[in-house]
Amino acid sequence: MSFQKSRRSRERLELILEITNQAVSNLEFCQLLHAISSSVRRAIRADAAAIFLPDSDGKNLIVHALDFPANKGVFVETALCPIEGTGPGEAFRTGKPVVVNRLDAKSVPPDMYEKAIAEGLHSFCDVPLNSRNRLLGVLGIARREENTFDEDEVAFLTQVANQVAMGIENAQAFGEITELKDKLGQEKLYLENEIRGDMDFEGIVGQSLALRHVLELVETVAPSDSTVLLLGETGTGKELIARAIHDRSRRRARTFVKLNCAAIPTGLLESELFGHERGAFTGAISQKIGRLELAHSGTLFLDEVGDVPGDIQPKLLRALQEREFERLGSTQTKKVDVRLIAATNRDLERMIENREFRSDLYYRLNVFPIRIPPLRERPEDIPLLVRYFAQKYGRRMEKRIESIPAATLKKLSAWHWPGNIRELENFIERSVILTRGPALQVPVGELDKSGPGSEGLAARRGGEREEIVRILRETNGRVSGALGAAARMGLKRTTLISRMKKLGIDPRRVF
Repeated sequence: MSFQKSRRSRERLELILEITNQAVSNLEFCQLLHAISSSVRRAIRADAAAIFLPDSDGKNLIVHALDFPANKGVFVETALCPIEGTGPGEAFRTGKPVVVNRLDAKSVPPDMYEKAIAEGLHSFCDVPLNSRNRLLGVLGIARREENTFDEDEVAFLTQVANQVAMGIENAQAFGEITELKDKLGQEKLYLENEIRGDMDFEGIVGQSLALRHVLELVETVAPSDSTVLLLGETGTGKELIARAIHDRSRRRARTFVKLNCAAIPTGLLESELFGHERGAFTGAISQKIGRLELAHSGTLFLDEVGDVPGDIQPKLLRALQEREFERLGSTQTKKVDVRLIAATNRDLERMIENREFRSDLYYRLNVFPIRIPPLRERPEDIPLLVRYFAQKYGRRMEKRIESIPAATLKKLSAWHWPGNIRELENFIERSVILTRGPALQVPVGELDKSGPGSEGLAARRGGEREEIVRILRETNGRVSGALGAAARMGLKRTTLISRMKKLGIDPRRVF
C-alpha cells in the first residue's frame, strides 16, 4: 500500500512539474491548453479532460481544449456550457469544485445526462481555475467508472488547477503583449505608408459659401462620435474632409485609418476590413490585423462605401451596431471602439431600390450626411486652388512661380472640371512642369475647346442642366420630398427650383 502511495505521489509531483514547465515554456495559447488537458488526463488516468473559458459576453463557458481519445462526437471543442447551469458553470460561478460521482437523471439536467450516457461517462470533477483571486475558467475531468473522485483527488486537482491557471494567465498576458506589439507594428507600417503616400495634401483651400457651409457642418459634427456620410463626386476632396473631422474630434490623438472599398479586390476586402488568422484561407501564412481593429479608439474612413459587396454588408452593419467582429478564421469576438466616416460618389438610395445596397446599412451610415460640392459649384475657389497648387509643385520642383496671368485664371475658372479638384491639381502640376519662367504657363489648349471664356460658362451650365434633367427623370419629375431630386442632390428645394428656372427646365417635360 505504501508503494502505491509513493508511486501516486511521484506521479502527481511529475504532473505538477510538467504543467509548470508547460506554463513557462509554451506561451502559444491554444497549444498550451491542449498540452495541459492531455497531460492531466494521462497523469490521473482519466478518460476525458477539458478546459473551459468564458466567452466575451460572460454568459457561457466555451470548451477551448478537449482531450478525449475515445470521443464519440457528442462532446466537442467550441461547445457552449451556460454559466448559470450545473457542472462547469456551477464551479465557475461559485469558485468551488463540483463533483458528480454517479449520474442521476433526477439531479442532472436532461441534456447533460443524455450526453454523458451517450459517451459512457459516469463521474465528473469540475475545478475552478483561480489565479490571484480571479476566476479564469474551469478544468473538467471525467471517467467512465462511478465514484472515482474522493476528497484526496479533488484536493490534488485543485492544486493542479492553480498551476493551470498560472499558465493560462501567463499565456494570455503574453498573447496580449504580442498582439499589441503586432498591432503597433502594423499601425506604424500603415502610417509610414500613409506618409509616403498622399498625406502631402496640406489643407482645405477656398472661401466660397458652399465650402464654408461644409466646414461649418464639420465643426458641428466633429466633437461627437456620430457616423458621418460624405457624399460627392470623385475628386471633390472627401478624404480631406474626413481628416478634418478626425483632427477636430476627441480622437485626434489616435489613428486615422482609411480603406478604399473600391480599390481592394472583392475577395480580399473582408480580410482587409476585419483581419484574418493564420491559415484562414489559402495564402494566409500569418495573422493579419484588419483596418477596423487598427482604428480602435480612432477613426475609420471607408471610402467608396457603395462598393462594399452584398455579402460583406451585413457583417459591416453588425460591426457598426454591436461594436464587435471576428477575424476570418477565428471564433473569438473582438470588441472595438471606432468612429466611422464613410464616403461615396454613388447614389445609395438608387442602389437600395436596385437591391444592390442594404437599406439598414444605409440608415446606419446616413446619421449625419455632408454633401461635398463639385468644383463647378464653387468657381470662386478655383483661383485660390490654382495658386495653392502652383506654389506646392513649384517648391517641389524648385521652380519660382511668381505670377499667374489673369486671363489664365479666368479661363480656368470658366472650365467645368468634371474631375473636380483632383483634375485641377493634376493639370496645374503639369503646368508647373512646362513652365520655364516666373509666370505659370498653363496649356489651356488641352482643355475642351468650349472651356475658355464665356463659352466655358455655357458648357458648365450645360453639364449642370444635363445632371438635373437626369436626376428628375430618375425621380419621375419629383422635386421635393425625401425621394425628390432636391434631396438626392443635397440641395434645398427652393435652390433647385431657382436653378431649374435659370436653365429653363420644366420637370413635367423631362421625359
